[in-house]
Amino acid sequence: ETRIPAAVVLWAAGVAASPLGRKLGVPVDRAGRVLVQPDLSIPDHPEVFVIGDLASLQDEHGKMLPGVAPVALQQGKWVAKTIARDLEHQPRRNFHYHDKGSLATIGRAAGVAQFPKFSLSGYFAWLSWLFIHIFFLIGFRNRILVMIQWAWSYLTYERGARLITGSNELPGWTASKRQEESESASLKTGT
Repeated sequence: ETRIPAAVVLWAAGVAASPLGRKLGVPVDRAGRVLVQPDLSIPDHPEVFVIGDLASLQDEHGKMLPGVAPVALQQGKWVAKTIARDLEHQPRRNFHYHDKGSLATIGRAAGVAQFPKFSLSGYFAWLSWLFIHIFFLIGFRNRILVMIQWAWSYLTYERGARLITGSNELPGWTASKRQEESESASLKTGT
């Protein structure tokens, strides 16, 4: 195993579906996602549903639904309603994804936003990203904590990472380690 200490790590790789799709013995697309019916069930198995980034389904315009959280959340709610309808012996309905838009930060107080009827960029897109993300956090305490952390990072120019887990310190790379590296470099160059 080789480790390379770095301040910034970028992931630039393709995305492949979980190998579970191919192991099920059901039809899959070329990326390994399970081909699902419009109600999100597997062909010939109406009792089995596949959602999220493992499901392969086209929207009404023939475009594949992306494997992102907003799609999975809507699919999860849809399947719950479908199961409830099944229990009440009501006919199933087809799933339709409602795209509410996309947001991204691209720098300090800069962002891009694309909504169904308009787009934004710059400061107002960044503010939209901030407030929409705060709005969708679960619990008042979480909202307050995240707002305080973001405000602190913004005011102190602290670099942040949008990670669910992990540390912002490299293992074994502390202030004393940086000092040792600096002193070692000074000795080698004679400065």
